[in-house]
Amino acid sequence: MVVVDAGVGDRLALAVVVQYRAATTEQVHLLTAPGVRIEQTRRRLAKLRGEGLVDRVTLPQAGRTRVWFPTRYGVRVTSEWPELRGRRPARAVSDRTAVRLKAAHALTVTETGLSFVQDARHHGDTCTPLDWIPEVHHATGGGEAVIPDALLFYRRGRSGGHWSMLRAFVEVDRATMGPERLAAKLTAYARLHEYVPQTGGRRQALQQMPGPQAWRRHYPLFPRLLFVLDGTGPAGITNRITALRAAAKSTDVLVLRATPVLAAPLADLLQHGPSASVWHHIHPGYDGQQVAWHHSA
Repeated sequence: MVVVDAGVGDRLALAVVVQYRAATTEQVHLLTAPGVRIEQTRRRLAKLRGEGLVDRVTLPQAGRTRVWFPTRYGVRVTSEWPELRGRRPARAVSDRTAVRLKAAHALTVTETGLSFVQDARHHGDTCTPLDWIPEVHHATGGGEAVIPDALLFYRRGRSGGHWSMLRAFVEVDRATMGPERLAAKLTAYARLHEYVPQTGGRRQALQQMPGPQAWRRHYPLFPRLLFVLDGTGPAGITNRITALRAAAKSTDVLVLRATPVLAAPLADLLQHGPSASVWHHIHPGYDGQQVAWHHSA
Protein backbone atom coordinates (compact mmCIF):
# COMPACT_ATOMS: atom_id res chain seq x y z
CA MET A 1 0.00 0.00 0.00
CA VAL A 2 1.30 3.42 -1.01
CA VAL A 3 1.11 6.02 1.76
CA VAL A 4 1.63 9.76 1.48
CA ASP A 5 1.71 12.22 4.36
CA ALA A 6 -0.27 15.23 3.16
CA GLY A 7 -2.42 17.83 4.86
CA VAL A 8 -5.94 18.65 3.83
CA GLY A 9 -4.80 21.36 1.43
CA ASP A 10 -2.14 19.16 -0.14
CA ARG A 11 -4.64 16.34 -0.52
CA LEU A 12 -7.22 18.52 -2.28
CA ALA A 13 -4.63 20.08 -4.59
CA LEU A 14 -3.31 16.67 -5.59
CA ALA A 15 -6.84 15.30 -6.07
CA VAL A 16 -7.70 18.22 -8.35
CA VAL A 17 -4.58 17.82 -10.48
CA VAL A 18 -5.25 14.08 -10.85
CA GLN A 19 -8.95 14.44 -11.62
CA TYR A 20 -8.69 17.44 -13.95
CA ARG A 21 -5.65 15.97 -15.75
CA ALA A 22 -4.15 19.44 -16.40
CA ALA A 23 -4.42 22.81 -14.67
CA THR A 24 -2.48 26.04 -14.37
CA THR A 25 -1.24 27.33 -11.03
CA GLU A 26 -4.02 29.93 -10.98
CA GLN A 27 -6.69 27.33 -11.76
CA VAL A 28 -5.51 25.04 -8.96
CA HIS A 29 -5.45 28.04 -6.64
CA LEU A 30 -8.97 29.22 -7.47
CA LEU A 31 -10.35 25.69 -7.24
CA THR A 32 -8.71 24.70 -3.96
CA ALA A 33 -7.70 27.76 -1.92
CA PRO A 34 -9.16 31.04 -3.24
CA GLY A 35 -9.15 32.58 0.23
CA VAL A 36 -5.37 32.64 0.62
CA ARG A 37 -2.53 34.20 -1.34
CA ILE A 38 -1.55 32.38 -4.54
CA GLU A 39 2.02 32.05 -3.24
CA GLN A 40 0.74 29.43 -0.81
CA THR A 41 -0.62 27.38 -3.71
CA ARG A 42 2.68 27.77 -5.56
CA ARG A 43 4.55 26.43 -2.53
CA ARG A 44 2.08 23.57 -2.19
CA LEU A 45 2.47 22.53 -5.83
CA ALA A 46 6.25 22.78 -5.54
CA LYS A 47 6.09 20.53 -2.48
CA LEU A 48 3.94 17.98 -4.30
CA ARG A 49 6.37 18.09 -7.21
CA GLY A 50 9.28 17.54 -4.86
CA GLU A 51 7.49 14.46 -3.51
CA GLY A 52 7.09 13.10 -7.05
CA LEU A 53 3.29 13.40 -7.05
CA VAL A 54 2.87 16.06 -9.74
CA ASP A 55 4.97 17.54 -12.52
CA ARG A 56 4.66 20.44 -14.93
CA VAL A 57 5.27 21.53 -18.49
CA THR A 58 5.76 25.10 -19.67
CA LEU A 59 3.89 26.44 -22.69
CA PRO A 60 6.10 29.03 -24.41
CA GLN A 61 3.30 30.15 -26.73
CA ALA A 62 1.07 31.05 -23.77
CA GLY A 63 3.31 33.44 -21.85
CA ARG A 64 5.29 30.53 -20.40
CA THR A 65 2.23 29.22 -18.59
CA ARG A 66 2.97 26.32 -16.27
CA VAL A 67 0.62 23.37 -16.67
CA TRP A 68 0.49 20.90 -13.78
CA PHE A 69 -0.30 17.24 -14.31
CA PRO A 70 -0.12 14.10 -12.14
CA THR A 71 2.76 11.66 -12.22
CA ARG A 72 2.16 7.92 -12.26
CA TYR A 73 3.03 7.90 -8.58
CA GLY A 74 0.48 10.64 -7.91
CA VAL A 75 -2.21 8.68 -9.76
CA ARG A 76 -1.30 5.54 -7.82
CA VAL A 77 -1.51 7.33 -4.49
CA THR A 78 -4.90 8.92 -5.14
CA SER A 79 -6.42 5.74 -6.56
CA GLU A 80 -6.75 4.57 -2.94
CA TRP A 81 -8.67 7.68 -1.85
CA PRO A 82 -12.46 7.30 -1.48
CA GLU A 83 -13.16 10.59 -3.24
CA LEU A 84 -11.34 9.42 -6.37
CA ARG A 85 -12.08 5.70 -6.31
CA GLY A 86 -12.93 4.40 -9.77
CA ARG A 87 -11.71 7.54 -11.54
CA ARG A 88 -8.21 6.49 -12.52
CA PRO A 89 -7.04 8.47 -15.58
CA ALA A 90 -5.47 6.89 -18.64
CA ARG A 91 -1.72 6.27 -18.63
CA ALA A 92 -1.12 9.13 -21.06
CA VAL A 93 -2.19 11.60 -18.36
CA SER A 94 1.34 11.39 -16.95
CA ASP A 95 3.14 11.66 -20.31
CA ARG A 96 4.77 15.07 -20.74
CA THR A 97 4.38 15.12 -24.52
CA ALA A 98 0.73 14.09 -24.37
CA VAL A 99 0.05 16.76 -21.74
CA ARG A 100 1.71 19.44 -23.87
CA LEU A 101 -0.20 18.48 -27.02
CA LYS A 102 -3.56 18.31 -25.23
CA ALA A 103 -3.00 21.30 -22.96
CA ALA A 104 -5.15 23.80 -24.87
CA HIS A 105 -8.26 21.66 -24.73
CA ALA A 106 -7.60 20.32 -21.23
CA LEU A 107 -7.11 23.80 -19.78
CA THR A 108 -10.31 25.02 -21.45
CA VAL A 109 -12.20 22.13 -19.87
CA THR A 110 -10.64 22.99 -16.50
CA GLU A 111 -11.61 26.65 -16.92
CA THR A 112 -15.18 25.62 -17.68
CA GLY A 113 -15.32 23.49 -14.54
CA LEU A 114 -13.88 26.35 -12.52
CA SER A 115 -16.69 28.63 -13.73
CA PHE A 116 -19.32 26.25 -12.30
CA VAL A 117 -17.46 25.89 -8.99
CA GLN A 118 -17.15 29.67 -8.60
CA ASP A 119 -20.79 30.17 -9.62
CA ALA A 120 -21.95 27.76 -6.91
CA ARG A 121 -19.88 29.60 -4.30
CA HIS A 122 -21.41 32.91 -5.37
CA HIS A 123 -25.00 31.67 -5.21
CA GLY A 124 -24.69 29.52 -2.09
CA ASP A 125 -25.11 26.29 -4.06
CA THR A 126 -22.91 23.21 -3.81
CA CYS A 127 -20.42 22.27 -6.51
CA THR A 128 -17.07 21.24 -5.07
CA PRO A 129 -13.92 21.03 -7.20
CA LEU A 130 -14.32 17.24 -7.33
CA ASP A 131 -17.93 17.52 -8.57
CA TRP A 132 -16.45 18.20 -12.02
CA ILE A 133 -15.25 14.85 -13.41
CA PRO A 134 -13.54 14.84 -16.82
CA GLU A 135 -13.80 11.97 -19.29
CA VAL A 136 -16.16 9.51 -17.63
CA HIS A 137 -16.46 6.40 -19.83
CA HIS A 138 -20.01 5.30 -20.77
CA ALA A 139 -20.21 2.14 -22.90
CA THR A 140 -22.76 2.01 -25.72
CA GLY A 141 -22.09 -1.55 -26.94
CA GLY A 142 -20.00 -2.97 -29.76
CA GLY A 143 -16.81 -1.61 -28.24
CA GLU A 144 -18.05 1.97 -28.56
CA ALA A 145 -18.50 4.52 -25.80
CA VAL A 146 -19.54 8.06 -25.04
CA ILE A 147 -16.90 10.00 -23.12
CA PRO A 148 -18.06 13.54 -22.32
CA ASP A 149 -15.46 16.18 -21.67
CA ALA A 150 -16.84 16.30 -18.16
CA LEU A 151 -19.63 15.08 -15.92
CA LEU A 152 -21.00 17.81 -13.65
CA PHE A 153 -22.77 17.41 -10.30
CA TYR A 154 -24.37 20.62 -9.02
CA ARG A 155 -26.73 20.96 -6.07
CA ARG A 156 -28.95 24.04 -6.10
CA GLY A 157 -30.14 25.32 -2.74
CA ARG A 158 -28.80 25.17 0.78
CA SER A 159 -28.69 22.25 3.18
CA GLY A 160 -31.80 22.08 5.34
CA GLY A 161 -33.94 23.89 2.80
CA HIS A 162 -35.32 23.16 -0.65
CA TRP A 163 -32.65 21.84 -2.97
CA SER A 164 -32.26 19.86 -6.18
CA MET A 165 -29.38 17.84 -7.60
CA LEU A 166 -28.50 18.59 -11.21
CA ARG A 167 -26.30 16.41 -13.38
CA ALA A 168 -24.93 17.29 -16.78
CA PHE A 169 -22.77 15.88 -19.53
CA VAL A 170 -20.61 18.79 -20.69
CA GLU A 171 -19.00 19.02 -24.11
CA VAL A 172 -16.42 21.80 -24.53
CA ASP A 173 -15.97 22.67 -28.19
CA ARG A 174 -13.01 24.82 -29.24
CA ALA A 175 -14.01 24.93 -32.92
CA THR A 176 -11.32 22.40 -33.82
CA MET A 177 -13.92 20.26 -35.61
CA GLY A 178 -16.63 21.19 -38.09
CA PRO A 179 -20.16 22.00 -36.91
CA GLU A 180 -21.44 18.72 -38.36
CA ARG A 181 -19.00 16.65 -36.30
CA LEU A 182 -20.00 18.56 -33.20
CA ALA A 183 -23.67 17.97 -33.96
CA ALA A 184 -23.02 14.24 -34.46
CA LYS A 185 -22.39 14.01 -30.72
CA LEU A 186 -26.15 14.26 -30.24
CA THR A 187 -26.51 10.92 -32.02
CA ALA A 188 -23.91 9.40 -29.71
CA TYR A 189 -25.80 10.57 -26.63
CA ALA A 190 -29.01 9.22 -28.14
CA ARG A 191 -27.34 5.80 -28.41
CA LEU A 192 -26.24 6.06 -24.79
CA HIS A 193 -29.77 6.92 -23.72
CA GLU A 194 -31.20 3.84 -25.44
CA TYR A 195 -28.36 1.36 -24.80
CA VAL A 196 -29.38 -1.78 -22.91
CA PRO A 197 -26.48 -4.18 -22.22
CA GLN A 198 -27.04 -7.81 -23.06
CA THR A 199 -26.65 -10.45 -20.38
CA GLY A 200 -25.65 -13.99 -21.30
CA GLY A 201 -25.43 -15.31 -24.86
CA ARG A 202 -27.23 -14.02 -27.93
CA ARG A 203 -29.98 -16.67 -27.76
CA GLN A 204 -30.59 -15.96 -24.09
CA ALA A 205 -30.69 -12.23 -24.81
CA LEU A 206 -33.36 -12.74 -27.50
CA GLN A 207 -35.54 -14.64 -25.02
CA GLN A 208 -35.27 -12.02 -22.30
CA MET A 209 -37.44 -8.98 -21.83
CA PRO A 210 -35.51 -5.75 -22.47
CA GLY A 211 -33.69 -4.64 -19.34
CA PRO A 212 -33.08 -1.12 -18.09
CA GLN A 213 -30.75 1.21 -19.95
CA ALA A 214 -27.16 1.11 -18.72
CA TRP A 215 -27.17 4.75 -17.62
CA ARG A 216 -29.87 4.03 -15.01
CA ARG A 217 -27.26 2.17 -12.94
CA HIS A 218 -25.56 5.49 -12.27
CA TYR A 219 -28.15 8.27 -12.59
CA PRO A 220 -31.80 8.59 -11.46
CA LEU A 221 -32.39 10.85 -14.48
CA PHE A 222 -30.45 11.10 -17.71
CA PRO A 223 -28.03 14.04 -17.28
CA ARG A 224 -28.76 17.17 -19.27
CA LEU A 225 -26.43 18.00 -22.18
CA LEU A 226 -24.47 21.25 -22.09
CA PHE A 227 -22.41 22.37 -25.08
CA VAL A 228 -19.87 25.08 -24.18
CA LEU A 229 -18.58 26.81 -27.32
CA ASP A 230 -15.21 28.53 -27.65
CA GLY A 231 -12.52 29.33 -30.19
CA THR A 232 -14.71 31.25 -32.63
CA GLY A 233 -16.54 34.54 -32.95
CA PRO A 234 -20.28 35.27 -32.81
CA ALA A 235 -20.88 34.02 -36.37
CA GLY A 236 -19.12 30.74 -35.61
CA ILE A 237 -21.13 30.32 -32.41
CA THR A 238 -24.35 30.85 -34.38
CA ASN A 239 -23.28 28.31 -37.03
CA ARG A 240 -22.58 25.67 -34.38
CA ILE A 241 -25.86 26.24 -32.59
CA THR A 242 -27.66 26.02 -35.95
CA ALA A 243 -25.90 22.70 -36.68
CA LEU A 244 -26.88 21.33 -33.28
CA ARG A 245 -30.51 22.31 -33.83
CA ALA A 246 -30.52 20.73 -37.28
CA ALA A 247 -29.15 17.50 -35.82
CA ALA A 248 -31.77 17.61 -33.07
CA LYS A 249 -34.55 17.86 -35.64
CA SER A 250 -33.28 14.78 -37.48
CA THR A 251 -32.68 12.76 -34.30
CA ASP A 252 -36.12 11.68 -33.15
CA VAL A 253 -35.19 10.03 -29.88
CA LEU A 254 -36.52 10.19 -26.36
CA VAL A 255 -33.39 11.85 -24.96
CA LEU A 256 -34.11 15.02 -26.94
CA ARG A 257 -37.71 15.16 -25.71
CA ALA A 258 -37.05 14.48 -22.03
CA THR A 259 -33.64 16.04 -21.38
CA PRO A 260 -32.51 19.69 -21.57
CA VAL A 261 -29.96 20.18 -24.36
CA LEU A 262 -28.40 23.63 -24.20
CA ALA A 263 -25.46 25.56 -25.65
CA ALA A 264 -23.64 28.73 -24.58
CA PRO A 265 -20.38 30.53 -25.42
CA LEU A 266 -17.59 30.00 -22.92
CA ALA A 267 -16.96 33.75 -22.97
CA ASP A 268 -20.41 34.29 -21.45
CA LEU A 269 -19.75 31.74 -18.69
CA LEU A 270 -16.46 33.40 -17.80
CA GLN A 271 -17.94 36.90 -17.81
CA HIS A 272 -21.30 36.31 -16.14
CA GLY A 273 -21.09 32.82 -14.59
CA PRO A 274 -23.10 29.82 -15.83
CA SER A 275 -26.24 30.77 -13.86
CA ALA A 276 -26.45 34.29 -15.33
CA SER A 277 -25.41 33.30 -18.85
CA VAL A 278 -27.93 32.93 -21.63
CA TRP A 279 -28.14 29.33 -22.86
CA HIS A 280 -29.59 28.52 -26.27
CA HIS A 281 -32.23 25.79 -26.39
CA ILE A 282 -31.31 23.04 -28.86
CA HIS A 283 -34.59 21.11 -28.75
CA PRO A 284 -36.74 21.04 -31.91
CA GLY A 285 -39.49 23.61 -31.68
CA TYR A 286 -37.52 25.87 -29.34
CA ASP A 287 -35.57 27.85 -31.96
CA GLY A 288 -34.60 31.21 -30.57
CA GLN A 289 -35.52 30.37 -26.98
CA GLN A 290 -32.91 31.15 -24.34
CA VAL A 291 -32.95 29.76 -20.83
CA ALA A 292 -30.85 29.23 -17.72
CA TRP A 293 -28.78 26.05 -17.74
CA HIS A 294 -30.51 24.75 -14.61
CA HIS A 295 -34.07 25.19 -15.93
CA SER A 296 -36.44 22.22 -15.70
CA ALA A 297 -37.00 19.99 -18.72
